[in-house]
Amino acid sequence: MAERLPLLIVKTGAKPPALGFVAGDYEDWILAGMGWPADRATVVAASRGDPLPPPGTVAGAVVTGSAAMVTEGGKWIATTAAWLREAVAADRPVLGICFGHQLLAHALGGAVGWNPHGVEVGVVDVELLAAAHSDPLLGGLPTRFPGCVSHRQSASALPRGATLLARSALEPHQAFRHGSAWGVQFHPEFEAALMPAYVDLFRPLLATLGRDADALAAALPPTPESASVLRRFGAIVSGG
Repeated sequence: MAERLPLLIVKTGAKPPALGFVAGDYEDWILAGMGWPADRATVVAASRGDPLPPPGTVAGAVVTGSAAMVTEGGKWIATTAAWLREAVAADRPVLGICFGHQLLAHALGGAVGWNPHGVEVGVVDVELLAAAHSDPLLGGLPTRFPGCVSHRQSASALPRGATLLARSALEPHQAFRHGSAWGVQFHPEFEAALMPAYVDLFRPLLATLGRDADALAAALPPTPESASVLRRFGAIVSGG
């Protein structure tokens, strides 16, 4: 049944203008990374207030990143959070990425706030915790692998009943699972080549924090293990 239903991309934002040289947008990179045909996907611009379909009419959903902040609130954030609760209650596979990860945590009863380190940006070591090794999405990945990150807010508290799966030096909640839903703070749809532009966006803030933007922009190993999370999620959605 899942294979006959479309994948939903909940579009909560768009790539920054600094990435105008890169073709496509978050939804395109996500579909490519999943190996999911575009004609079997529905993209809904939730941040514009476009209506989301009933969870039972989609095979699963991916919630994109965004320049918006969960703490800003607003009607579209509340509406999307309510939809996520319905999707998890209906046992639909959901993957929240960055802002989507934070919104998922908020929707399910966790908390979101400003990262006390100011910003996490660049390519960082994602460390899997013990629970991740038997997880359907992250199981089998190395205990440590590089992942692309760019965020100022974090899931400061996970929802009750959630399982913490990963952390990094500046982010204690790098990934979690709650029922049929996963949140990942890192960006599996990003390539390391994108990250200098994101580092540049935060260059003034990094300077005030006493952190070397040039060093962050230079330390950019490839991220194949992180990227594999998308294809793994596609297999879960397809029932494979």
